Amino acid sequence: MKQSYDRTPAGAPGRLDTALEILGNHPDYEFVEARYATEEEILRAHSESQIRNVKSDYDSIGEGQIYEMARLAAGGSIMAAEIAMGGEPSFALVRPPGHHASGSSYWGFCYFNNIAVSLLHLKAKGLINSAYILDFDLHTGDGNINILGDDPNFSVYNPHGRGDVEYLKDAKRDLDNAPDADIIVASAGFDQYEDDWGSNLSTEAFHELGLLMFEFAKERCDGRRYGLLEGGYNFEDLGKNVLAFCEGLRGR
Repeated sequence: MKQSYDRTPAGAPGRLDTALEILGNHPDYEFVEARYATEEEILRAHSESQIRNVKSDYDSIGEGQIYEMARLAAGGSIMAAEIAMGGEPSFALVRPPGHHASGSSYWGFCYFNNIAVSLLHLKAKGLINSAYILDFDLHTGDGNINILGDDPNFSVYNPHGRGDVEYLKDAKRDLDNAPDADIIVASAGFDQYEDDWGSNLSTEAFHELGLLMFEFAKERCDGRRYGLLEGGYNFEDLGKNVLAFCEGLRGR
């Protein structure tokens, strides 16, 4: 999508172009068109007042556009979760992001919480009881914690550490100590990248994070794993970083 749906960096024109080009030209990846989430699906994670507020949010295109884009991101995330339930890895290349959207409020370029909507959809359908959420965005996903953090069956972790070695060591330590789960999902924020806002992780580190999830899924949750795009504002390099993570998620 080359147009903007709001005035945030996440909604900037052309943000996903390199990811679309690189994945689209790769023989091992297939795009699946996202569907819109229903209000019933969104209400599993959010209040009715939040839906009303997002519907009335006005920005660069006009009232209603943000709501439609947020519904589409949430619906695409549900589809990624459903694909993952079959043991095939999936990645939702969606925007707006979602991990700052709480049960009844939103900020940080987010409107609906894509992680929570997708996991609570699986839970409502009786497909899962538990999940591990690896949030490697630069900013802690307070919305993920707000909606899911009080449920002992959901583990939410945002790794810490400067540089690849410390960061990956911290992520692996928490994964190793986590209880078994029915599925693992990434709040995949590529703003940790060394040439993005976080000035922290290399492209190879995103590949390693994908591999950590692959190993966890293989050993602990029947291969069920997926990721959802959150941050990442170096538009030129976003595509190669997404590909690196997805290759790791596939065990490549």
